[in-house]
Amino acid sequence: MARSSDGTSIAYDRSGAGPAVVLVAGALSDRSTARPLSGQLAATFSVFAYDRRGRGDSGDTAPYAVEREIEDLDAVVRMAGGTAFVFGHSSGAALAMRAAAAGVSMQRLALYEPPFMVDDSRALPPADYASRLTTALAQGRRGDALELFMTVAVQTPPDAVAQMRQSPYWSGMEAMAGTLAYDQAVMEGTMTGGPLPAAWARSITLPVLAMDGGASPSWARHAVEAVAALLPDTEHRTLDGQGHGADPGMVAAELRRFFLA
Repeated sequence: MARSSDGTSIAYDRSGAGPAVVLVAGALSDRSTARPLSGQLAATFSVFAYDRRGRGDSGDTAPYAVEREIEDLDAVVRMAGGTAFVFGHSSGAALAMRAAAAGVSMQRLALYEPPFMVDDSRALPPADYASRLTTALAQGRRGDALELFMTVAVQTPPDAVAQMRQSPYWSGMEAMAGTLAYDQAVMEGTMTGGPLPAAWARSITLPVLAMDGGASPSWARHAVEAVAALLPDTEHRTLDGQGHGADPGMVAAELRRFFLA
């Protein structure tokens, strides 16, 4: 366990040997989600996959704030030796960017499809999306909050979500649904169709690898293009034939190349 600044316990798994890499998961994911990628990287790196607060075996001290999640990542980096390579997926990529901007010690940062919405190439979430999400969670309607996330944020067709609600894995996602409000807070201000924060260009100066999938929708690729255009030392790579859940072997190959350059 790592101990965050507010005393919250942050659970992590460590595998492999070599330079430290910390993996930051996206929405509805815990450290178990990272096992395929960890397995690909463990021959080269010491891989730290952790449960973000409110997930898996980590604590969830109230009140929530994005700053606390940044401190959680910093605590894992400190357990990894004080600095590390960092890879973030989806909203975990956005959190990793915010942590880099806040000064968490990273040698290099790799990102895969942070879900920024920087233009009108997809329907933007309605202005009341965040309030509807937090209201549903406050009322204990986790299934409704999860359905709202899937239909509005992910843009899954309602009929498909209705089928998902009958599936055996829905209960596992529902158990983690309370953290959707945390991801929404991490994404605040970056899903409105406008530019990314200009201040990031000044505060994120380390080498960055920004990746997207060639089979991903145009809005996701535009988000990664916007990151590459904004940050001063960024390499943009598109993984052929991949979507939001890219093949771990392809991702690992890019991470080895970039982190060991």
